[in-house]
Amino acid sequence: MVDLRRVTDEHLGTARSSPHGRSAELLVHDGHLRQTLIALRAGEGLGEHNSPQAASLHVLTGRVRVTGDHETEVSTGELVVLTHQRHAVAAVEDSAFLLTTVTGLPDGDPTI
Repeated sequence: MVDLRRVTDEHLGTARSSPHGRSAELLVHDGHLRQTLIALRAGEGLGEHNSPQAASLHVLTGRVRVTGDHETEVSTGELVVLTHQRHAVAAVEDSAFLLTTVTGLPDGDPTI
């Protein structure tokens, strides 16, 4: 069992003191499922990258901006499905989010 509040607080502390302004930990790795906690200091982000086959972003604390085919701000407690387009994530304020992805399956695989 993972205590998300404790892990979130730890990674926010690390991100705040890191020269790169971020901290991350893979919390769940079960077959094709991945859940990663990512903490970003305000003004820091993840550069534009391709999206996995399926992904969602759940903000645990703070506010982030997701840019790509359109721009969306996501705040504490909100969950957004990430598009299948290239996108970037930037912290509007110190933030931590749970990134859930499904990877490695052929397109159209019915086991998702």
